Amino acid sequence: MIIRKKLLEVTNLSSSYDGCPVLTDINFTLGDGEILCLLGPSGSGKTTLLRLLAGLAEMENGEIIFNDKDIRQIPPHKRNFGMMFQEYALFPHKNVTENVAFGLEMKHLAAIDVETRVQSLLESVGLGGFGGRRIDELSGGEKQRVALARSLAPEPRLLLLDEPLGSLDKTLRDRLASEIRTILKSLGLTSIFVTHDQSEAFSVADKVAILHDNTMQQFDTPENIYRYPANESIARFLGFKNIIYGRVDENCIFHTEIGKIPLAQRHVITPVKDATLLIRPEGAVVKNKGAPLGKIQLSGTVTDRTFQGSTYKLTLNINGKQLIFDLPIDPTPAEPGDSIQIFLPASSLVLLS
Repeated sequence: MIIRKKLLEVTNLSSSYDGCPVLTDINFTLGDGEILCLLGPSGSGKTTLLRLLAGLAEMENGEIIFNDKDIRQIPPHKRNFGMMFQEYALFPHKNVTENVAFGLEMKHLAAIDVETRVQSLLESVGLGGFGGRRIDELSGGEKQRVALARSLAPEPRLLLLDEPLGSLDKTLRDRLASEIRTILKSLGLTSIFVTHDQSEAFSVADKVAILHDNTMQQFDTPENIYRYPANESIARFLGFKNIIYGRVDENCIFHTEIGKIPLAQRHVITPVKDATLLIRPEGAVVKNKGAPLGKIQLSGTVTDRTFQGSTYKLTLNINGKQLIFDLPIDPTPAEPGDSIQIFLPASSLVLLS
């Protein structure tokens, strides 16, 4: 396990607009070289948090410590934080080299140093040989790479990216997300990346912070957030559909409308009267014989079957409750109207707060 030096520490940060809270009691730390993705629906405060860190918005309460220094009174232009936006914000009258060099020229560096830095950055973002091109000659993905190179040019201590891929189509967005992570990791640059797309966040980030209802509701690794959503709101935001309600008895049995479901001992210690259970859709299998050891068995009627390429999405009616599972393509699952039994690993069950 890599232990990273704590570079950024945010404590009890709060902000409001026209008397209405935008962010309340935000707390997190970020290690040197780590990438954090702020994930949440529109209006959850992601961009506001980015602006507060950059010094472009006023905070009401809290503390921001960067590299062991309180930066609240340091003006934005002296924080040496880079910013990258969805709209590119490139100069249309300047070519690629001139756009990337702009921030360096503002520092009055020697021309040879500017040229060397610009060429190195263009190579690192996959635009070697593009220096003389006009901005209007570039594709959306190429413009985004220019914007990234320009934000990296002044060697920022922290890079803030606000929905940088939001205007691109999904295929290009997926590819650039992976490339951006590779570039940032190669530079060892601590970064905070705003997005509303969970697949983008999971592919880019070392840590993910989910903002919802003006608060940071979960801060963890991408895998832990997917495996163990902190509450029902987060589970639904992540797209999970199989959420059921019931009670947990002293034997760790979940009593619900679809029957009794045994839970692993790690889920609960004492009985819970009003409990919420998430059943993740992956890992389900269909067997013709008895339940495999350690598997949870559910029986129902297929109401819908959709081919998704690598899996089938199967909707199952269990005592009037519609649950959705991703099943392997082999063997081909039952058709609508058929009764089947499916088996789930215990790890598919998550007891929500």
